[in-house]
Amino acid sequence: MKKFKKLLIAVMAVFCLSSSASSGDVKFDLGRFLFFDKILSGNKNISCASCHHPTLASGDGLSLGIGEGGIGLGTQRTAVNSLIHLVPRNSPALFNVGQSFITKYFHDGRVERDFLYPSGFKSPADEDLPDGLDSLLAAQSLFPITSDVEMAGGEFENTIGDASKEKNFKKIWYEIKTRLISIPEYLELFKSSFSEVNSAADVKIAHYANAISHFQRLAFEALNSPFDEYLEGNLSSLSQDQVEGMNLFYGKAKCFECHRGRFQTDMKFHSIALPPVGPGKGVGYNYQDDFGRQLVTSDRDDKYKFRTPSLRNVSLTAPYGHNGAYSNLEKIIRHHLNPFEMLYSYNLSEATLPVNGAVFDPEIILRNNYHLNQIFVTHDLPQVELADEEIAKIISFLNGLTDPTSLNLNHLIPVSVPSNLPVND
Repeated sequence: MKKFKKLLIAVMAVFCLSSSASSGDVKFDLGRFLFFDKILSGNKNISCASCHHPTLASGDGLSLGIGEGGIGLGTQRTAVNSLIHLVPRNSPALFNVGQSFITKYFHDGRVERDFLYPSGFKSPADEDLPDGLDSLLAAQSLFPITSDVEMAGGEFENTIGDASKEKNFKKIWYEIKTRLISIPEYLELFKSSFSEVNSAADVKIAHYANAISHFQRLAFEALNSPFDEYLEGNLSSLSQDQVEGMNLFYGKAKCFECHRGRFQTDMKFHSIALPPVGPGKGVGYNYQDDFGRQLVTSDRDDKYKFRTPSLRNVSLTAPYGHNGAYSNLEKIIRHHLNPFEMLYSYNLSEATLPVNGAVFDPEIILRNNYHLNQIFVTHDLPQVELADEEIAKIISFLNGLTDPTSLNLNHLIPVSVPSNLPVND
């Protein structure tokens, strides 16, 4: 009788979801639940949304966030004990994350398209990457759940954390899949979302990845900014200052050399000599440095290089930089114009760090001029001089890259998730 009741509840849940969703897209509903469900984390205490929340412009509002083991959202997020580490890089916004212009994911591009690999994707998992992934975004979605500081938890804390320490990707994904199919509502959603799934045995980790990436692609699409209207022929959609700022952006200011095209990115890697904020990636000075793309390619020429971000909704997505070094849009623009002065005079107050949870000396590298010299000489920024008025006009143009529909994304937040774990704490 109890089994029958559980099955009935699961079937009714799918029916209600299907009939209530405006698009009737059950896979979207499944992906949305997965995105907000802490069941994906080793200790069941953090979800994807904890660091990519709709109320925080699909980020976390912090330069460097508290991942696994934190409580709360945004600047109110705190560490539950003094041993928790900050995530070493800024949590990127998800706007247009599923668009075809993205050929590499993460700040260092460690998940990218590469047809030399059987899956068509190069990643830290190499040959362990599962079959059946329908996009690069789906491949990317498999990795936050494997990170000890992001979602997996530490060694001896749970079986997923143990597997994370061993970099046993297959075991992590198996554990996650097993958790999901043990929940009747999720099993029914997988069946309704994928025609090849008829039983628990048919569910693969790729189904999880395809569902959550499907949700992200649709939920965070931002293609209707005033800039888009301008490109489509509505010349009144941008103000005079914004048009002048656009001309500077694609002209004198040379922003276009890296931030090119409709989405303002060349998808390449550059060093802009950002101040070294954060615990780093366990390399270099005091094991607190971050070599960026070099950690992926092992090429010295890639040291301190990071992927050029798209600037869509940039006015909403502070802090800026791979480590969130600047919480102010004007300041990071000024850094591009004068990296020497901004690097050597940098003050940590420019970042937005959590009140606690920083298990590192946040200024140990900033106080070391020799190390700052090593960072500075790698920058490849063009030499440009702009007046204050010109900078203001560029900022005005950047405000024109905001899609109004991205200003309020509260409708994406579910009241509850199938695991019944808390959604918004």
